[in-house]
Order: sequence, then C-alpha cells, then structure tokens
Amino acid sequence: MLTPVVDDDGAPFWEYTARGELRVQACAEPACAELRFPPRPCCPHCRSFDSEWRRMSGRGRIWSYVIPHPPLLPDYAAQAPYNVIVVELAEAPRIRLVGNLVSGPDAPLDSVAAERIRIGARVQVAFPRHVHGDGPRLPRWTLERP
Repeated sequence: MLTPVVDDDGAPFWEYTARGELRVQACAEPACAELRFPPRPCCPHCRSFDSEWRRMSGRGRIWSYVIPHPPLLPDYAAQAPYNVIVVELAEAPRIRLVGNLVSGPDAPLDSVAAERIRIGARVQVAFPRHVHGDGPRLPRWTLERP
C-alpha cells in the first residue's frame, strides 16, 4: 500500500495523525493567522516563517470523489472497487485533503458502496487503530450520518 513521503515541513502533520489528531499548519503571525496545506516553511499570504499547528474538528464535506476502475496499483486490487475522496475541511474550506470513505476506522477501503457517496455529504475524520508495518496513520473519513 502507498505511504506518504514525510518531509521536514510535513512531519508534524504525521506526528499528530499518529496521536489521532487532525492538525493543519497555520501562520503564527497574529495579523495573518492563515491556515495552509500542504505544509510549507513560509506563509504564502504574508511570507512569515513563523508557524503553528492548529487542531481541526475533523469535520468536512465531500468535495469530489472517484472510483478507480481498474485499481490504480496492483496492491489495491483486492479492495476494488474502492473510493478516493477529496474532503473540504469545515473550518478551512480552501483546504482539501485526499483520503478514503470507509464504514469505520479499520474497515477495508471497499466498505462503503459507491452509490452511497455524494458530493456535499458531511464526513468525519477517522484514524485507523491498526497500521500496516511502521507507516503513518492515514486519515480516513466516515459519513456523519451512516
């Protein structure tokens, strides 16, 4: 299975997901305070190098989705058909995260039928309790109203 490449700027994001927290980098300049993703060393709004990580509610809505046919990589074939969704965060509509819509934190990628996925559906972040190997805990998403 794919695992993210963890760089210096994004490492805190993955450290927080390991704790079951969804945090987003924010400019620490009080006059700016803009949230940003993906993480980067400099604020694109005010060019400050000061940043902090703000905890998000983990709520959002499905902005887009796809059901890959056939699976994009052989390792995913056993879980096909599965979904890949783009989630717009409730607190930061300009920030969109990619993940999978699942029926529960440790459910397989094919646990939600494609016909149940709707643009605009409200979702909540879920972190798997069991991780394959020593990889990071990838945020997944569940429907707020199953």
